[in-house]
Amino acid sequence: MPKLGRMFNYKRKRYKIIEDGIMENDIVRKKIEEGKIIDIHNHIFPDKIAEKAVASTGNYYGIPMAGKGTVQDLLESGSKIRVSKYVIHSTATKPEQVKAINDYILSVQASNSSFIGFGTLHPKFDNIEHEVERIVSLDIRGIKLHPDFQRFYIDDAEMMPIYSAIQKKLPLLIHMGDENLEFSEPKRLAKILDKFPDLTVIAAHLGGYSAWDDSVKYLVGRNVYFDTSSSLMFIDKEKSMKIIKTHGVEKILFGSDYPMWSHKDELIRLCNLDLTSRELELILYENATALFQKFKSTSYEKNINESK
Repeated sequence: MPKLGRMFNYKRKRYKIIEDGIMENDIVRKKIEEGKIIDIHNHIFPDKIAEKAVASTGNYYGIPMAGKGTVQDLLESGSKIRVSKYVIHSTATKPEQVKAINDYILSVQASNSSFIGFGTLHPKFDNIEHEVERIVSLDIRGIKLHPDFQRFYIDDAEMMPIYSAIQKKLPLLIHMGDENLEFSEPKRLAKILDKFPDLTVIAAHLGGYSAWDDSVKYLVGRNVYFDTSSSLMFIDKEKSMKIIKTHGVEKILFGSDYPMWSHKDELIRLCNLDLTSRELELILYENATALFQKFKSTSYEKNINESK
């Protein structure tokens, strides 16, 4: 893993960071002032298990975690850059956890209009189609899967019922890439994109944490969204820009991967790239807005209108 110290050089020719973390860049300052930043990637946990869950994730990846993983801490972190909408999710590592986690996400979504809930599924869960219909009826806005933690291969036959059940109904945010495991390899997702052309997928971590070369080989240019989370501090600016530009800025979404990183730090990393003002507008807000409008719901339309 790259040493963290050299990654936190925030001085760039085009952007100057001031003490409170607000960028002296007109478009970023405008987006912060308007409250038009959508973060597509936030993990949350019930207060009673948050500390243990966050510590476990930090231990797995060998990094110090920036946040506590609680709803209150999420809002405090996001308030530093005035995030307007947070996509929130949690992962079922066992099939018997699915309904309880989805109910938890629903309750948190209902507690604050800034939350957009993504539910969870598990390949060994009984009656996947029924749970997908329940998720849709409850106004949960998508599905989040983590192949490495849930221990399934993206292209395994047991996953096909999930993809079939959610295509055209819900977007799928899926963790991509691992240094030691093969569950979430980019080439596996490429097979799913071929098999399910109507499936809307957000491939986390620019298509593959620690597997960015494979992301370029198998996913860049495909009909799939990328989020920016847990990537920009590990690959240099030139490579980041090549992935974003080649893939298409209109398919890039801002993500923090909270509680791994703070919202402010992830925004700073994005702003240190050589992106135009228009490109930042798209990544920070407009691309996500357009994505969710493909899957319209009463509550989402109401919440988006409230943020305008």
